[in-house]
Amino acid sequence: MHRTPHRTPHLLLAAVLGAGALAAGGASAEASPEPPDLPDLPVPTGPTGRDPAPDDTVDGPPGPTGTAEQGSPDPTGTASPGAGGASGRADVKDADGRSVGTFSVEEEDGRSVVTVTVKGLPDGFHGFHLHGKGVCSAESTDPVTGGPFSSAGTHLSLEEASHPDHTGDMPDLLVGRDGTGAASFVTDRFQVRQLFDGDGTAVIIHAQPDNQANIPDRYSHPEATASPGADAGAMTKGPDAVTRRGGDSGQHIACGVLTER
Repeated sequence: MHRTPHRTPHLLLAAVLGAGALAAGGASAEASPEPPDLPDLPVPTGPTGRDPAPDDTVDGPPGPTGTAEQGSPDPTGTASPGAGGASGRADVKDADGRSVGTFSVEEEDGRSVVTVTVKGLPDGFHGFHLHGKGVCSAESTDPVTGGPFSSAGTHLSLEEASHPDHTGDMPDLLVGRDGTGAASFVTDRFQVRQLFDGDGTAVIIHAQPDNQANIPDRYSHPEATASPGADAGAMTKGPDAVTRRGGDSGQHIACGVLTER
């Protein structure tokens, strides 16, 4: 008769192994509890998918790509008020009121840049100065030369001086045969704001060249012309009183009142 093999030891071993696996699984479940539920977080809204940090703030106008540029310059190219130096301008006219030129001055690096252009004037060199009163009256006659614009006063002088060391003494202006001329130079004799005091300032163009009081000693003249009241027979050398006053430039032929701008 066929006999069924005895399998009890194998069944016991399987039961023991199965129980061990269940015990290990239970221990693992107890050691790793499920994570708690987390609250829903808000969705970021920044242009790059995140909220901008404080230092991401931009203050410039939109750039060419549509993004703002940090600290971009003024797109109009205009300077802020007070960024530049002081400046002034004069419309220069003859005794008939006809405009014959323009004069401008502006401060740059602590010095004054002067520019002048003229038209319709006699050719040759002309004395060219700043005078101490901002008044251009053609009816006001100079007692020495008989010319107009005596209202502009004498050469501008911020301190005691004789020609050509007055504050307002400038180089001669050269006019061409076509009646036009132009000049530009730099001076440290004055600051632009000093030209706008209570009396104002006028630009004067003279009929004759300014000799800058350069009279060599070989030329002598009666001392009375240099020192009124001196012995009429005494002679002296160098520039006389008229030369020291204005460089023998003759009559005023054009005048312009300087205005601040």
